[in-house]
Amino acid sequence: MKISLALSILILAAAAALGWHDHQRLVIVREHHAKLVAEGATLGIAVDPSHPADPVRITKRERENKEADAKAAAAEFIAFAKEMEAIEKEGGPPDEATQERIIEIMDRLMSLDASQLKILIAAVRADKSLKDETRQGLIGFSIMTLANDHPQTALALFTESSDLFTDGNMMSVHVVSSSLAKWAKDDPLAALEWVRKNGEKFPDLVTDDAKRGLISGAAANDPKLAFKLIGELGFKDQSQAISGIMSAAKTPEERTATLAALRGHLATMPDEKARNEATASAMGGLTRGLAQEGFASATQWITGANFSPSELESITGGLNSSIKSEETGQWIEWIGEKLPPKTSEASIRNIVRNWTENDYQAAGKWLSGTPAGPTKNAAIRTYAETVSRYDPTTATQWAMTLPPGEDRDETLKDIQEKSPAK
Repeated sequence: MKISLALSILILAAAAALGWHDHQRLVIVREHHAKLVAEGATLGIAVDPSHPADPVRITKRERENKEADAKAAAAEFIAFAKEMEAIEKEGGPPDEATQERIIEIMDRLMSLDASQLKILIAAVRADKSLKDETRQGLIGFSIMTLANDHPQTALALFTESSDLFTDGNMMSVHVVSSSLAKWAKDDPLAALEWVRKNGEKFPDLVTDDAKRGLISGAAANDPKLAFKLIGELGFKDQSQAISGIMSAAKTPEERTATLAALRGHLATMPDEKARNEATASAMGGLTRGLAQEGFASATQWITGANFSPSELESITGGLNSSIKSEETGQWIEWIGEKLPPKTSEASIRNIVRNWTENDYQAAGKWLSGTPAGPTKNAAIRTYAETVSRYDPTTATQWAMTLPPGEDRDETLKDIQEKSPAK
């Protein structure tokens, strides 16, 4: 399979965005260095002996060394890109040595600061021997390395290179989205102003996805403001923005504050249909982080949140792909206890189906020890229907444990339809 340079660069960008371990190490080192500089300043120790009154000034030699390092990194980066172009032209994937060099290049770039990356980007722009696609990918990834720690600088550099990012590709959108999300955590109104100024200029980049990054960033510290910004940003699909706000809540305290802000926002929506859709989106976004926290903590918080029946139904409906495997049985039983059979059945069947497909033995073991009742019957139906594709005998045995009636008959019919023999 031919792997394009653009895809390779995108993979690197994704790794950086997801928290590359070396990047995290670099952040720690930088923070430690800044702390030492600050401590030295309080003791009267200046970094530049020629300017003792300015503890953060760097010497001319240090500045020259940084510039030289940046130019050397740019030359190395460009040379590597040309090698990748040659590999792409030959049609083969990068070998192991090349993959190791990709990691080395990533480490090299992440060791550069904002001023050095600006020099590197200028060098890449000036090299006309590179393909436009290559140049776009290299500059995009260079800017991406700034997005986490210096989002405002990243967006400024992006704007300066805007002529290369006019087609709205995935990397460009991700650069804008991740930078806005990080910036909005510290200064949401400044990030909003950037969107106002650049939204019309970059319509393919300042998309709902990018705006959702801003909303999520703002929600981390001020969920009320985040909900107000939905109207300011003119979302085509507000449900995604609401889901992003709810997903930003990571702790019980944050979830409580965000839920209060949501209820205040819903109270301003006169249209019942829009309000119900917003509620469903919000509960889905809330569920993803909630389930990962663990069954005991999550259910304790849910109990104290005083959810309405419809809100609780929306929460349980979004649990399917989020709950921890070892806690699946507990969640199924809890849903069966908290919701009436007609309301809980859809959620239970979705969870059991997913669980059976991933670990049918664990699901079967839980099913064997579960007390009889509507919850077990719904689970049996789904389990039998799911395993019937490869083990119709076992599926039929489980179906026959259902009480005589319509549910059993429909399950047996479904097993027959899905049977490999048929």
